[in-house]
Amino acid sequence: MRLKQYRILQLFVIALRNLLGSSFVFASIFKIYGVRFTPTSGENAPIHSLAHFFEAMYQAGLYWQFLGWGQLIAGFLLMSHTFSTLGAVLFFPIMLNIFIITISFDSTGVLIITSCMLLANLCLLLWDWNKLKFVVLPQPRYYVDDSTEFSKRKIWTYFGVILFVLIVLFRIMTVKGL
Repeated sequence: MRLKQYRILQLFVIALRNLLGSSFVFASIFKIYGVRFTPTSGENAPIHSLAHFFEAMYQAGLYWQFLGWGQLIAGFLLMSHTFSTLGAVLFFPIMLNIFIITISFDSTGVLIITSCMLLANLCLLLWDWNKLKFVVLPQPRYYVDDSTEFSKRKIWTYFGVILFVLIVLFRIMTVKGL
């Protein structure tokens, strides 16, 4: 029996998509609105610190918002479940970049979180390998849709989109101080 046939693994992948997507959506709204990622300024932090790096990105303005939009789009695509493969592909370079940043600044606590997120993203990419091999391999043989009826149910799309909307609304209310 193939791994994709196990319902527990299907639920795990659905939950993983929602969790990773939610984390990006949650972090994106502040950036889109031009609000600092951290509660205090890192302007006076040592130049080689993660706090100073975040402050520099925040001060860049348009770049900060660009990162937010990238995270929002990748998160939405992951949570949509219909376009989750594209979401996982878009998520990967953003997450790899965040992972490299945490290694560069020797931030152990954040490194554990970013490592887990990167590993989870790799699991999603492997789960969708059957779709991605046509982009990666020079001559893939054939495509067989190995998704199960359970994982194709529209309820997962509805749930992901509703979760996306709730997170966006919550974060907008937080930004606006409502």
